[in-house]
Amino acid sequence: MNTIRTATTLTTFGLVAAMMAGCASAAGSSPAAEEVTELRLGYFANVTHAPALVGLEEGLFEDALGDIDVTTSVFNAGPAAIEALTAGAIDATYIGPNPSINTFIQSGGASARIVAGAATGGAALVVRPGIDSPDDLAGTTLASPQLGNTQDVALRVYLADQGYETDTSGGGDVSVTPTENAQTLTLFQQGAVDGAWLPEPWVSRLVIDEGAEVLVDEANLWPDGEFPTTVLLVRAEFLEEHPDVVEQLLEGHAAAVQWIEDNPTEAPGVINAAIEAETGKPLSDAVIERALQHVTFSVDPHADTFETLVADGLDAGTQKEGSIDGLFDLRLLNGLLEASGAQPVSAAGLGEDSP
Repeated sequence: MNTIRTATTLTTFGLVAAMMAGCASAAGSSPAAEEVTELRLGYFANVTHAPALVGLEEGLFEDALGDIDVTTSVFNAGPAAIEALTAGAIDATYIGPNPSINTFIQSGGASARIVAGAATGGAALVVRPGIDSPDDLAGTTLASPQLGNTQDVALRVYLADQGYETDTSGGGDVSVTPTENAQTLTLFQQGAVDGAWLPEPWVSRLVIDEGAEVLVDEANLWPDGEFPTTVLLVRAEFLEEHPDVVEQLLEGHAAAVQWIEDNPTEAPGVINAAIEAETGKPLSDAVIERALQHVTFSVDPHADTFETLVADGLDAGTQKEGSIDGLFDLRLLNGLLEASGAQPVSAAGLGEDSP
C-alpha cells in the first residue's frame, strides 16, 4: 500500500469552495492583475516538488488561474531557478529554502517573498557500501545538486560538524562536487563519487536501483524530524503588482497539497507520470513508494527553522551575512486558510502573516 505523509493545515475540503467563491486579497488588489495573461512557474522534477507536479498534471493551477495561462520551466536546483527569477524570466518557483534566503539577503530584501510551504523532509546522505560511519568519509568525493542549494549547505554543515574541512572549489578533507542529480546517479554507478546529499526521488533511486546506503537521514538532524525542503517563492515585484494572481496561484497550490492527501493511491502514479514527462523515464514502483514515505506535504513553510538555515549557510560559506526579516508574506495564504476554517501558518516574526 502506498504511504504518503501529509501535514496540511487545510480542512477537508470546504477550502476549494471558499477559494473559488472569492476571498479578499490580504495584500490588496490591483487593476493591473486583469492584464496578466500568463504566469511563469518554475519547479524541479523531484518528489519534493510534488505539489507542483500534481497541480500541473491534475489541472489544479489551470482551474484556479482561469484565463491566465501557466507556462513552466524545469530546473535541477535552486540557484539556477533564482537566476531565472531574478532576471524576470519566471514569476514564481518551487524551490529550497537556502536559495530563497540567499536571493533575499543579496538583494537587500527586494527580490522575492516566500508565500507558502510545499514539502518537508525527503533529503539524505547516501553512500557506497563500506562507508559505515562519518569516520569513513575522509578522502571521499561527495556530490550535491548545486553549490549553495539546500542539500549542498546541509552536506557542508554536516561535514564540518564531523570535523572535516571543505571548500567551495572541491578541496579539503572531503571533496564536495556540485553535480546535476542525473549526472550524480551516473557518476555513482561508475564509482566516480562515493555518495551524495540529495532530495527525493534521487535518494531512493540510489538506494533501490544502485545499492547505496543511507548514512544520514536529514530528518534525524532536526527537532521532531521537520525541516523545510520546498517552499513557493514569488518575485516581489510580481506579488506587489498582481496579488490577485498570486492568490489564484496559491489556490491551485493548496488544492494540489490537499489532492495529494485525499488521493494516496492515485498520487504516486500522477507524480511519476509528471516525472516521466520531464525526464523521459518513470521511476520504479519501489522508488516512488519509498520516496513518498520520506516526504511530508504542507502549506506551512516552517518559518521558525529559517534562522538556523541562515546560520548553516554562513557556516557553509555559501551565503552572505544579512537579515531575513520580511522574507515571508503569508497574508494571502492565511486569508485562504481563514476562509476555509483552517489554522493559519506563522511567519515566525520574519514577515507578514496576518490576512
